[in-house]
Amino acid sequence: MGFLHHIQRCNRHDLSGFLPFRVGGERVGFVRPEFAAQLGRWPDAFRVSGEEVTLAVQSADVATRSTVVAGVLEQLREEGILPHLQGEQYGVTMGTLADSVLWIDRAAASRFGIRAFGQHLNGYVRKGGHCYMWIGRRAADRMLYPGKLDQLVAGGLPCDIPLEENLKKECWEEAAIPPRLAAAAVPVGTVTYVTELEYGLRPDTLYCYDLELPEEFRPRCTDEEVEEFYLWPVEQVMEIVRESDQFKENCNLVIIDFLVRHGYIGPEDPEYLELVTGLHPPLP
Repeated sequence: MGFLHHIQRCNRHDLSGFLPFRVGGERVGFVRPEFAAQLGRWPDAFRVSGEEVTLAVQSADVATRSTVVAGVLEQLREEGILPHLQGEQYGVTMGTLADSVLWIDRAAASRFGIRAFGQHLNGYVRKGGHCYMWIGRRAADRMLYPGKLDQLVAGGLPCDIPLEENLKKECWEEAAIPPRLAAAAVPVGTVTYVTELEYGLRPDTLYCYDLELPEEFRPRCTDEEVEEFYLWPVEQVMEIVRESDQFKENCNLVIIDFLVRHGYIGPEDPEYLELVTGLHPPLP
């Protein structure tokens, strides 16, 4: 199977199956034609043609635009076209979250193919000269990726919470890491990927962090997302990633990035250059 398999899997997409989504003349996402047809039922909110979907709300105020779109999404949810909404807003932007031109519920982000942001934290321990990683197993009742292995901490980044604050919140919810310990997390870069889903597109940017934890630390999930934690030698984690699909798909990329940065995957690996460049493909 190999490490490169995961990067290739997370970057399979064909933009010919999508229409550009534009706000104020700027392309900010991609929409399936079938979903575009649904949006066309609200001409005061969306202007739909055979070539593109454009936000039709005249106001330049982000809050006003977002309120109109939220009303459409709520009606689509009531009709069952959207299975649910999460009540967490993602910023619509081709740059940073500060440049957002619209806010869209997280559950609909892939429907609009907008750039989404997340934060993933590698929690690890050094003892006896060896490195061990804390790994979580997602609860079996999760709507997404039930039972899959996961980073110790991983979550989406809403548009209204600063990076540092959101990371501390996720650390506590997912692993009961107290704020004073979470503050020691080291930002180590990003990975990006663009993957096609049945109902949309995910051009994602993940902010990555390393957190060296004390030997006595024991994670505890406070939001029921994780059912069990494991402390495994990094070599065992490496083998699982290389030989299987046990991890949630994007977690593989974050772990590969960790393995490269910490020297477990080096230039002698025949896939090294493809791995390093493959973790940072340009967004469409």
